[in-house]
Amino acid sequence: MSATKIGRRGQITLPKKVREWLDISEGDRVIFLREGDEVRVKPIRRTLLDLRGVIQVSEPQDFDAIRKKVMSEWAEKRSGKA
Repeated sequence: MSATKIGRRGQITLPKKVREWLDISEGDRVIFLREGDEVRVKPIRRTLLDLRGVIQVSEPQDFDAIRKKVMSEWAEKRSGKA
C-alpha cells in the first residue's frame, strides 16, 4: 500500500511505486473512476485522436464547419430554443 498527502490546491503526487505499477510517467494521462466510496486510478492508453482515420468517408470532411454546427445546435438546445 502507498499513501500520499493532498496539497493546498487539492493536488496529489502519485508515489513512484504506484506510477511503476500503472506504467505511467510525466505527461501521461489518468482517469479517476468512482466506485462507491472508493476511487480507482486508471491510465488512459488511447484517446479519440488515436481513432482518427478508422472510419472511411467518401469525401474530405470540413471539421471546423462540423464543430461550429454542433456547437450552435448545442447552444440552441441549452437555451431552450430548439
